Amino acid sequence: MSPSNDEGRTGPSGSGATPGSDIEDLVRQVKKMFTQGTLGGSPRRVIVYVLLALVGMIAWTSYYTVPSDSVAVVQRFGKYHTQVPPGLHFMLPLGIDRATIVPVKRQLKQEFGFTTPGGSDPYQNPRDGKQNTRRETEMVTGDLNAALVEWVVQYRISDPVKFLFEVREPSATLRYVSESVMREVVGDRTVDEVITIGRQEIETEALTKMQALSTKYAMGISIDQVQLKNINPPKPVQESFNEVNQAQQEKEKLINEARRDYNKVIPLAEGEKDQRIREADGYRLKRINEAEGDAARFSALLAEYTKAPEVTRRRIYVETLQDVLPGIQSKIIVDEKTHGILPLLNLDAQKGDRP
Repeated sequence: MSPSNDEGRTGPSGSGATPGSDIEDLVRQVKKMFTQGTLGGSPRRVIVYVLLALVGMIAWTSYYTVPSDSVAVVQRFGKYHTQVPPGLHFMLPLGIDRATIVPVKRQLKQEFGFTTPGGSDPYQNPRDGKQNTRRETEMVTGDLNAALVEWVVQYRISDPVKFLFEVREPSATLRYVSESVMREVVGDRTVDEVITIGRQEIETEALTKMQALSTKYAMGISIDQVQLKNINPPKPVQESFNEVNQAQQEKEKLINEARRDYNKVIPLAEGEKDQRIREADGYRLKRINEAEGDAARFSALLAEYTKAPEVTRRRIYVETLQDVLPGIQSKIIVDEKTHGILPLLNLDAQKGDRP
């Protein structure tokens, strides 16, 4: 869509760089001077004064300065001509060219439900004052409850040409779009979600839908952030609603304490259970391995005993003595063929002398 001839359009915080009103004032003053006869003297002097005034108007209206955070959209005879960067620029004088300053690098914002003093955006605050502020914050949630929602939309001008010429009042249109989207998003959720856990989801969904509508309407605006501020129930039910919130918070507190105790006791019991199970498994494997080893040793011993019973029996007897005798402190070996023992041998005394 080509830009239309719209000479009176300016940005949200910029203004036309060509002082058209100053030109009209100069012409009015010159005309007044002629009518009142203040220009006395010869006609040549009058012509000189007129030429000087004309040169002054041409010089005054032939340059303009664009701030560092803005660009200028130049219109020639009311039609879009070009777009110039920041700095000092010259143009055709006497209203032939008109430059509109658009702050493309500045983050603008619109507030809904409250006002911040000193805002530079004329559409930052509602036009209708307090009555409009209250009206735009009153919303109905998905469970048919009422809520007062305050939010802020931060945006930038991404396309100055579309911002100036595609939509008649882009900032005002953005305000209406934002209010419509916020009512839609809030209307899809319960009042508890809007006030407590659903704030971030509302901000994300509202940002996506606002940007989609801004692109669809070719407004030349990029939405940076949607931030919810105060969300409260209506004043007649605010006290009761606060009591409900306190009860819910107390419930959540008790649930969290119970979960804390659960997380403290249950993992400890689970750890002890796993430890005992591992100990039982280890003891089971130990007993199985010992039994299998004993069985294998007995089988090997039985095989050798089958081959040589007498030798194997003797070897087992000797090995048993080797295991038993080292643990005996005093040893008295008596030949089985001996028929008597000296009476002087006091066995009890020797037994008492053992360490």
